[in-house]
Amino acid sequence: MRQIVLKFGLISGFIVSAVTAVMLPLCMRGVVDFADSEVVGYTAMVLAFLMVFFGIRTYREEVAGGTIGFGKAFGVGILITLVACALYVVTWEIVYWGFIPDFLDEYTAYVLEDLRSEGASQAAIEQKEAQMETFAELYANPLFNVLITFLEVFPVGLVVTLVSAGILRRRPVSPEPAAEPG
Repeated sequence: MRQIVLKFGLISGFIVSAVTAVMLPLCMRGVVDFADSEVVGYTAMVLAFLMVFFGIRTYREEVAGGTIGFGKAFGVGILITLVACALYVVTWEIVYWGFIPDFLDEYTAYVLEDLRSEGASQAAIEQKEAQMETFAELYANPLFNVLITFLEVFPVGLVVTLVSAGILRRRPVSPEPAAEPG
């Protein structure tokens, strides 16, 4: 099981990490809008977490003899998800702290400008600015940063795991009872 979990978890994590590593610099340079990058990012997460489905299916076929219960399928899937999430978090921490420590400043400016362009009141803008400042203070704590980063991707992986476990569960075929002699 370990080999399957690592293989599919690393593939999934690599996909999400690669998209992040490409999209962030494009956002920071203004080539891609933050809103568009969110759509691309969450689409990439869903596609990356399809590896959970394939990992569970591989486990079912190669290890479990073609049958698997929901619980075992969920266990395999959630482990794949955790590996992928861990790789994503490591990638984000390296990119954020090493290359774009001003990301939150840029994102805050984008959010506030978006509110202004939507015609939000000055009070709403000031309230959002205060929220973003509080978040920035929390985000400066590496543990909080890791937790928030993990929570960006984990729910997507959890949903894909639940759906995949439900789809792929397969009970053993029970032998048909012998026909009664007549």
